[in-house]
Amino acid sequence: MSAELAALANPDHAVAMAAYMKTDMPFFGVKRPDCSRIFKEAMRRYPVATRADYDRGVREFWARPHREEKYMAVSLARAVPRYISPPSLPLYRKLIVEGAWWDFVDDVAAHLVGTLLLEHRDRIAPVMEEWIDHPDMWLRRTALLAHLRHKDQTDEETLFDHCLRRAEEREFFIRKAIGWVLRQYARTAPDSVKEFVFAHRDAWSGLTFREATKHLGIG
Repeated sequence: MSAELAALANPDHAVAMAAYMKTDMPFFGVKRPDCSRIFKEAMRRYPVATRADYDRGVREFWARPHREEKYMAVSLARAVPRYISPPSLPLYRKLIVEGAWWDFVDDVAAHLVGTLLLEHRDRIAPVMEEWIDHPDMWLRRTALLAHLRHKDQTDEETLFDHCLRRAEEREFFIRKAIGWVLRQYARTAPDSVKEFVFAHRDAWSGLTFREATKHLGIG
C-alpha cells in the first residue's frame, strides 16, 4: 500500500493536511477516497488469514512514517471483525498512546475498544475503570468514547459515573468527549440524559453542557 500511496503523493495537499491536523508527521497528500480504494484492493489481494497476520499487519503499517500509512493500520484493525477481541486490546492501547491525537484515538476508541466493551463487558469494563482515571489523557478520552456507539445497550450507570469522574477536568478533549458521548446517548435515552445533566449542572463546563444538550431542545 505504501508504494500506491507514494505514487499518488501530492505535496500541496500534504502541507495542507499537516496544517489541518497540527502535526509535523509527514503526509503523502492522498485524499480519503483514494486511500480507501487502495486499502480495499490490498485487502482483496492479501486477505488476513490469522491473528498473527492481523497483529503483524497493523504493527507494520503503524510503524511507517506517513500519516496515511498509520490510517491504513487503523483501517486494517477495524477490517477483520473476528480479531476485534480481548487479545487485541494491548494493540489498540498502543495505537491510542502512540497516536495521541483525535484522528487516531477517536476511531480506535469508538470502533475497536467500544466494540470490545460492548461484546466482552466482563473482561473489558475493569480496564476501562483503570483508563478513566489514567494519567494519559487519551486513555481517559477512550474510556469515555468507548460508550459512544452502544445505543440501547449502554451501561447507563457506568457512563454517567465516568462522565462525573472527569467533569472537573479543564482539558478540552475531555470536556468535548463528555458532551459528545452524552449527546449521542441522548438519541436513545433523552429523558435520562436530561435528568442527569441538570442534576449535575454545576459540574459541567460550558462546552460539555452545550454538547450534551444539543439535541434536547435546551442548551
